[in-house]
Amino acid sequence: MLQTLRIESVRGRLTLYYVSVLAAALVIVGLLIYVLLARALYVRVDENLQAVVRIAMTSLSNDLAEGQDYQDAARSTAAEQASSEQMLAIYDIDGRLLAESGRDGDLEIALPAANAIPDGEELLQTVLETDGDDRHRLAFRRVSLSASQYIVVAGADLEPMDEELEFLRRILAYVVPLALAIAGAGGWFLARQSLSPVVAMADRARRIGVENLSERLPVANPRDELGHLAETFNELLSRLETSLIQQRRFMADASHELRTPVTTTRTAASVTLQQAHRDEHEYREALQIVEQQAVRLSRVVDDMFTLARADAGNYPMRVTPMYLDEVIDDIVRAARVVASTRNVTIETTTVPSAAFTGDEDLVHRLIVNLIDNAVRHAPAGSTVRVELDETANGYAIAVKDQGPGIPPDIRQSIFERFYRGDPARRSDAHDGAGLGLALARWIANAHGGDVTLARSSASGSTFVVSLPSSR
Repeated sequence: MLQTLRIESVRGRLTLYYVSVLAAALVIVGLLIYVLLARALYVRVDENLQAVVRIAMTSLSNDLAEGQDYQDAARSTAAEQASSEQMLAIYDIDGRLLAESGRDGDLEIALPAANAIPDGEELLQTVLETDGDDRHRLAFRRVSLSASQYIVVAGADLEPMDEELEFLRRILAYVVPLALAIAGAGGWFLARQSLSPVVAMADRARRIGVENLSERLPVANPRDELGHLAETFNELLSRLETSLIQQRRFMADASHELRTPVTTTRTAASVTLQQAHRDEHEYREALQIVEQQAVRLSRVVDDMFTLARADAGNYPMRVTPMYLDEVIDDIVRAARVVASTRNVTIETTTVPSAAFTGDEDLVHRLIVNLIDNAVRHAPAGSTVRVELDETANGYAIAVKDQGPGIPPDIRQSIFERFYRGDPARRSDAHDGAGLGLALARWIANAHGGDVTLARSSASGSTFVVSLPSSR
């Protein structure tokens, strides 16, 4: 269980990585310390042996110069220079032992060949005792004195140095695991403390659902990475909450808008069918009501379907070349029929050959929605003007009416879906579902443009569509 936790949890992995890196560092440092100390001890032993050999050479030379024979001079030198820590032996060139002192009884010295010893330098060797327990370091040097040659051998027992190195190895063998255990516990504690905000955020996030989407994750320190993560997640929750509120409002408004024409249609049909026989004009009036509500229902459903596909990002754009002036002329020609029933006149001013590339059906719906909106809110006897101008970046289509205008407090909301904030506007039985401006803005945005309310006052409103010519 613990092994699984260490592998799968972030705390376990951080602790494992930390201990692994520390273990590698301690092993490398321990090896370096051991190797450097061993080398330093060997160098010190070799330097001491070389010094003993040189002192012995000087002493032997002085004794021979004072008239002693070579055996007495060798015994005198060996006795003076040897100690409990170092041994000294003097041989003639043929390998016969002249004198020695301080040699361990288990140490056997095998002299190398005289020509194997370099002139003016010591030959250093490490040998074992006969029982194979202790090691000795030997220094051999060939000496020429009074027309004779000698071999001076100095030696030192390496047991004290081996004991020091063994003690160091034991220290490292105990200290390194102890340091890793302490570091592992400390790393686990620090990782747990450092990641405790993540655990708190995970617990809070687990409790957040559709019912309490307004809750947010705790931010312990907004300046560190975990605080930045919590703030980013909180921003995501805010966007989700906004989207959910909009979706719920959309569904509620859509249900209301769809229920009204369905209820009207059912009522008209029910009233008409209550009697077995009716006059023709009564049936025609009922069918006219059914037709009007069916048209309204079809338009709402069509707009909702278009916006839903737009929100999902999978609306198929059919981009083709067109002329905006011709599209506007066709729309105005058809809109004048409806406008005439309201005693509203539509006038147009367009630039010729306004070439544009885009989805002609969507552009057609955009302009139809704006003109239809202007006609529905224009008073009888007024004029709706549609103007197409060429700008530096493309085209501008302005739709102007002479209606009552839009109150300032709702101008920021008129492009929201199903929004109809003016009660006077909702009193019209032929009013739309509040999707026209939202759909118009999406179509303009899909073509790289926008729809804005350029002006609104008691004398009328002006909506402007900007479309780039580069599309």
